[in-house]
Amino acid sequence: MTEPRLTIREAANADLPAVLTLYAQPDLDNGKVLSTADAEALYAQFARYPHYKLFVAEQNGRIVGSYAFLFMHNLGHLGAPSAIVEDVVVDPKSQGSGLGQAMMRHAVEKARALGCYKLMLSSNAKRERAHVFYEQLGFDRHGYSFRINTDGGELR
Repeated sequence: MTEPRLTIREAANADLPAVLTLYAQPDLDNGKVLSTADAEALYAQFARYPHYKLFVAEQNGRIVGSYAFLFMHNLGHLGAPSAIVEDVVVDPKSQGSGLGQAMMRHAVEKARALGCYKLMLSSNAKRERAHVFYEQLGFDRHGYSFRINTDGGELR
């Protein structure tokens, strides 16, 4: 039996309901997701960023994974550009199948093709299985990630 063909492509509006369903997983947004209309409005704003893309992984006509990719120019690092991957998600039924690896390979290839000196991603500290996964792919823990909630977090 042959493996189902996996396609990783730029998302379309029609893909957004499936992407939102993926984000609703307990380890991610735990059922609290945007409405389709709100997601479509935000997705339309992606076009205003010259290098901000949402990619989906499709298998057998079904969206089984997604990630966002941001390419940016830098004044530091002698002008070498960099890239960020965000909102990586895989359908629970597809986890462990190589899908996440295929999406990250796709992201790394995009970053290389754009001349990026690095590709960064962050992962919630609680998602230890995800950290092991990224390290197995060759990502290194690098530096620290800091955050402040803008809905109440105050600088001291």
